Amino acid sequence: MRSKLCLIFLVPVIVFAGYQSEVVTVEGAVPIDRIATKKVAPPNNKPFTVTVGWVDTIGGTTYDWLANGPSYRWLVNSPAYGLHAGWMASSEPGSPWSDRNMRYNFYDYGTGSWVWIDPDFMASGVGVFTIRSGYGNVDADPVTGIAVFSAHQNPNQQWRPVLARDMAPGAGIFEYCDGAPNALHYLWPPISIDANQVIHCALIDSFTRNTTFDIYYTKVATWCNWETPIHIPPPQPDPSAQDQSIAASKVSQKVCITWVYSPQGYNDDPGFYRISNDGGATWDAPRVLEDPPAYGQDTVPSFHIASLFPFFDSQDRLHIVAHVTPFVRDTNWILPAEIWHWCQNNNPQWSRIHRADAESLAAGVGYNASLACRPSIGEDNQGNLYVAWEEFDPLNADPVTSLLRANIYAAKSADGGNTWTSAKKLTDAGNASCRFPSIADKMVETGEAIYVPIIYEIDQQAGFVVQSQGTSTNNPVVVQWVPADYFDGVAEQSKQGANRIELTAVPNPFTNRTLISYALPKDGAVSINLYDITGRPVETLVQGHKSAGYHSVTLNSGQLPAGVYFCTLKAGGSSLTKRLTIVR
Repeated sequence: MRSKLCLIFLVPVIVFAGYQSEVVTVEGAVPIDRIATKKVAPPNNKPFTVTVGWVDTIGGTTYDWLANGPSYRWLVNSPAYGLHAGWMASSEPGSPWSDRNMRYNFYDYGTGSWVWIDPDFMASGVGVFTIRSGYGNVDADPVTGIAVFSAHQNPNQQWRPVLARDMAPGAGIFEYCDGAPNALHYLWPPISIDANQVIHCALIDSFTRNTTFDIYYTKVATWCNWETPIHIPPPQPDPSAQDQSIAASKVSQKVCITWVYSPQGYNDDPGFYRISNDGGATWDAPRVLEDPPAYGQDTVPSFHIASLFPFFDSQDRLHIVAHVTPFVRDTNWILPAEIWHWCQNNNPQWSRIHRADAESLAAGVGYNASLACRPSIGEDNQGNLYVAWEEFDPLNADPVTSLLRANIYAAKSADGGNTWTSAKKLTDAGNASCRFPSIADKMVETGEAIYVPIIYEIDQQAGFVVQSQGTSTNNPVVVQWVPADYFDGVAEQSKQGANRIELTAVPNPFTNRTLISYALPKDGAVSINLYDITGRPVETLVQGHKSAGYHSVTLNSGQLPAGVYFCTLKAGGSSLTKRLTIVR
């Protein structure tokens, strides 16, 4: 392992794929003076830019599928020491990615720099484990400031979780803890560390009981003493996918595990959570996470495999951020996608952060995603909350993979999550795709300002080469520093209503069916009718009284001939008409 002491240096320029790109290395105790657009690894001679703040390129990976389900915690602030950053990485150009590993970099507040920066960004950071590893996360001991990584490994075809604990904050010299024998045959092990330095872990068991994706819980109360995992969901259903997450309080012994039940992939998928108030010794009964009031009474909101992210704030309040998609007539749609926040202490408990919609999509979003997804949440010392997520550009399609490229968005709440500022687009991906964001658990504060760090991957091709989409590319992993005051402004309402009537249809043109979404500023009589090109009424889609807010209805083309049609919404004395095209 390389130690911190021999590797602290500044690198002004890196070379990527034949292009030069500025590495913004932070000066001083923490970054405070470089709030400007910076270039990072421009693909295809078109610079990738950030719309606010700046980025540090801290590593890279060819293994571009960094999470199967929800975002995990990849950025952890230890205020007395520095900022811990983690990701999953490989430098091999293709399967089997035998060198895949969890990778680590550390921003040292004492030196004002990242510890492992190499002229070749693919070599930046330091490998955590000694054999092939993946699909864990990073947390930091709240007392010592030392980073702890989790992952799963498969030596001798026997899956098990493993831990790596640094010897000092930012040292990059790890000791290891194998989950065998107590936790043998478990995998996908996100961790979180509580106020008593206990490591809590939520795992998936696919082998020992001939089950598929049953969720279990274990903990490591003292180093390398794994407790025998216990089955966590009963009497509620298991997730049936790798979508579990875990959060432990930094001020108490509370622990929360979340998951989504999705037995057949995209369905009307319910969310669940389960809480322990005594460090995992006992657990309350599993609870259904009630659906947020999204879309309206005629459309069911569905949680998603990449949806739930739990977090305990400094006041010991539990927050869960989620994205939901509309489920209409046994079909789950990828848009409109909405980002929501839940807190049991709030009234109402749900508040909507953002709605992502589009008239049409130039391409699909790819595997395990919706138009806006994978939210994560953190806070600052003033109690302000921040949420970041990935959101696809409906018009920016990659010509190689025929998939949409994504950007990073974020929003802020100054009142505990009751209301949120308008979402801010933080990147302009150009010919790249910004994926898998994870916001810091605690924002970085200098005395003069507060900064919101977000880690993400800049994937040079949309989609995943891991899923045989496109070709292998060297993808930078970056941390973007966003000034917190960039989010300041008048907080929006809970956004359950709308300011005006709206009408969209996706896809359009379509062959068999399209999802028609509409918004109403107030309660009242509503009608939506379909007309052919001559103006003859063809079908009534909606007729009656509807509440204010967002609604949707599916139009099945059935026996309708191909051609142009007009969909007209009438509500409150106003009307909108949308041109629709059926193709065969």
